[in-house]
Amino acid sequence: MDDDQIRNRIEALEAEERKLRAEEGAAAETGHPEVIERDAERLGKIKVELDQLWDLLRRREAAKRAGNDPDEQQMRPEGTVEGYLG
Repeated sequence: MDDDQIRNRIEALEAEERKLRAEEGAAAETGHPEVIERDAERLGKIKVELDQLWDLLRRREAAKRAGNDPDEQQMRPEGTVEGYLG
């Protein structure tokens, strides 16, 4: 995955996140907790994938600055990215 593909995926996920947040707001107003529950699960998955993609993009940029091949960077597992402290 190159930088443009990563950025496009990030943009698509952020658009989906905005849509789901809007749906959650409407569901809360109309009393549909099942929509909120369904969307919460998807939002959690989006958050993780966004974290992974941003991490990958940063590591690709660091590799380029260091004179290394950015294509050697791979998306890290959820446990690694979500386990960061700080």
